Amino acid sequence: MTTQAELVRVLLGAVAPDSTALRALAEQPAFSVYRNTVIKGCVDALEGNFPAVARLVGQAWFRDAARTFALEYPPTDACLLRYGDADFPAFLAGIPTAAQLEYLEGVAQLDVLWRASHTATDAPALDAAVLAQFSPEQLAAQVLQPHPSARWAWFAHQPVPTLWSRSRTQENEGEELPWQAEGLLLVRPAGAVRWQPLSQARCAFLDACAGGETVAAAATAALQTDPETDLAALLGELLLAGTFTSASAHLPGQFR
Repeated sequence: MTTQAELVRVLLGAVAPDSTALRALAEQPAFSVYRNTVIKGCVDALEGNFPAVARLVGQAWFRDAARTFALEYPPTDACLLRYGDADFPAFLAGIPTAAQLEYLEGVAQLDVLWRASHTATDAPALDAAVLAQFSPEQLAAQVLQPHPSARWAWFAHQPVPTLWSRSRTQENEGEELPWQAEGLLLVRPAGAVRWQPLSQARCAFLDACAGGETVAAAATAALQTDPETDLAALLGELLLAGTFTSASAHLPGQFR
C-alpha cells in the first residue's frame, strides 16, 4: 500500500497507521477534526446523490449507512457527483437492517439514472414529422438513436418506479400501492428531467434501439415481450417524450 493510499484509509478510520510518521499525524487533535470533516463530506454527497433513498429510510438511518459505506468505499474522484453510483445500490441491499426493504436497491438505481439523465449531453429530440415522411418499409429499416439523456429500467417484481417517484415528488405517499412489476423512462430533451411509466415491451424496444437494431427488429423484440403491443402507440409515446435524437437508414452489414 502506498503512503498516499494508507493515509486515505487512516483518514477514513479504515485501518490503524503503520508508519511512525502517520501514527504521529493521526495522534494530532486536528487530524480527528479533519477526518470528521472528510467523512461528513462523503455522507453529505451521498445524501445529495440519493435523495429518494434518504427520504424513504429517514435521514438518521441513511446517514449511518452512508458513513459505513464511505469507510468501505472512499471516493476515487474529487468530483462527488458520481460518488456511490457503482457500489451504493448493491451496498444498501446487503445491509441486514434493510433486509425487508427489497426495493431499496432499485430506488437507488433510479437515483443514479436521474443524475445520469440530468448531466447528459444536450441534443435535439427527433421530430415525429421526420419519421412521417418514410414509407412503412423505409421506417422499418430506420435505426433510432436514443437521446443522450434517455435512461430506462424495468423492475420485474416490485413497483420501484412508483416508490421512487413518490419519494422524489413527495406526492400521493399515502395512497395504496399495488405490488407489481413496473418500468420507468427518464429523459431530458430540454430543461428538467421528466419521467413516465414504461411497459416491458417499451423497455424491450428501447433496448433494441440502444443496441443498434432497426425499427423492425425493435418492434419484433417488443412483440415478443407482449404480443398485444400497439406498435404505433408505442412509437408515438416515445417520440412525444423526446426519447430519440435521430434516425438513420440501416445499411447491409452495418450492424450485427
